[in-house]
Amino acid sequence: MIILVMLVFLVIIALEVPGLVKEKMWRELAAFAFLLFFGMALSIPQVLGLQVPSPNEPIEMIFKPFAEWLTPK
Repeated sequence: MIILVMLVFLVIIALEVPGLVKEKMWRELAAFAFLLFFGMALSIPQVLGLQVPSPNEPIEMIFKPFAEWLTPK
């Protein structure tokens, strides 16, 4: 199963990266690489059956004070 996941990521890279390089979209390529790496880092342990921490908890911790500040009392 992990081979299938890696194959999917390789297909995504093969489809997206050449166009970004050809158009010299370096910032977009960097963002793409970061998000793709983050996606791989979350999906591979999940395929292996490992417990993956939810990224929602840190996001909630960051934005909860803003939400409380914006919510009328």
